[in-house]
Amino acid sequence: MKHLLITALFIISFTINAQNNAIATGEKLVYTASYNMSGILNDIAQVTMETSEAKTSKATLLRLKCTATTYSKWDNFFKIVDLYESYVNPKNLTPYLYKRDINEGDYYKFMKYTFDHKTNTIKSQQRKKNNKEENKNFSINAGTKDIVSTLYNIRLFDYKTMNVGAKKSFTIVFDREEIKAQITYLGKETISTSIGKKECYKLSISSSDSVLQGKNNNLLWLTADENKIIVYGKFKIPVGNGELKIKSAQGLKN
Repeated sequence: MKHLLITALFIISFTINAQNNAIATGEKLVYTASYNMSGILNDIAQVTMETSEAKTSKATLLRLKCTATTYSKWDNFFKIVDLYESYVNPKNLTPYLYKRDINEGDYYKFMKYTFDHKTNTIKSQQRKKNNKEENKNFSINAGTKDIVSTLYNIRLFDYKTMNVGAKKSFTIVFDREEIKAQITYLGKETISTSIGKKECYKLSISSSDSVLQGKNNNLLWLTADENKIIVYGKFKIPVGNGELKIKSAQGLKN
């Protein structure tokens, strides 16, 4: 359960370079995260994704914020209070700053990335429970993004031009390591959700490491409109499987 949000974010992230015509400030998407325990799928946490404007002395950025909190009845079993956020260029969602602050049971970790895209490097800061701050600079490949900015970047792609079976490669930097993965477009499918029946683009995600398990076990549905919001996801990891289901959507751009 510790890696629930990490996996949910990972399976719905891939790197693209396109202009942002889908995401504006003031958007709020709320999801229920479910996990299979002893053969029963339980709703254990709420995941909220929000966008807002962030002004600095040099530029106006778009703040992409993702939080996850367990429903109160699960707090005594395994309490989760996680925050992921990325500050990006509002025109193309290129990240400049990324923060991760997670509290999961007795586990705590803070990570901060400052991107330098001219040199393809990241200046990172890390803190763990009862540990001193650890600073480290490291190199990344061009186009590599943090997990939050790539999560939103998925909505900029023009799926209407993709053939069924088309594949895209992507790279995410996570815990100071680059993870390579692949997305496969499976075509359109209409599904029922809490915000109505939606025609969706269906995607399959796989990775070269051991996080995602099996072929076509990690799936994602995006609305087949100009917003391309995530409405449903299924994933399988070494310790189980789960789902991500939308509850509400507000402030959509289109």
